[in-house]
Amino acid sequence: MNKTKDLPVSEPINIALIYGSTREGRFCDTVAEWAAREIRGTDGFALDVIDPAKLELPGRIEEEDSPAVTELHKRIEAADAFVVVTPEYNHSFPSALKFVIDLVSEPWQAKPVGFVSYGGVSGGLRAVEHLRLVFAELHAVTVRDSVSFASAWDLFNEKGELIEPDRPRRTLARMLAQLAWWANAVRERRHASPYEKVAG
Repeated sequence: MNKTKDLPVSEPINIALIYGSTREGRFCDTVAEWAAREIRGTDGFALDVIDPAKLELPGRIEEEDSPAVTELHKRIEAADAFVVVTPEYNHSFPSALKFVIDLVSEPWQAKPVGFVSYGGVSGGLRAVEHLRLVFAELHAVTVRDSVSFASAWDLFNEKGELIEPDRPRRTLARMLAQLAWWANAVRERRHASPYEKVAG
């Protein structure tokens, strides 16, 4: 069992883990399931896995929210922090992920975001750098450390397990500690004074 500092035992941090790809045959399942297992094995977190491929989202942003969008809004609102699992498509992140982000507005505000990325030689880091700009516009706080898998297809076995797990586990633990610090700090403040009052 992993240990993360500064987590109140009585009040777990609600993390929403968001799949960044909806492609058929996607490798995102392997990476996201690894991250989910690690988070579930870490004290002080409660996990909600949000997979856009399993949501009946509309094909475009509509004037009235569908039941699926309303449900997504509630799940994002309930989260104290986020872990986004993203591949890199053409030096950036997938359009399906951008659509999910754009469907929701205020519930992202004043919450920390961490990233698990994967891809070829860059390990998805270019996608992460673009996402940092997007989340800054949404008044979310992205933590410094992220987990990156370069040539990801060579790093996992046929069971979806990492062949050499030690370094990614250490990096993820450091990222989760940063998420925990921010989530505890801003959760208390959000409840005391809603961020919407200063977001403009």
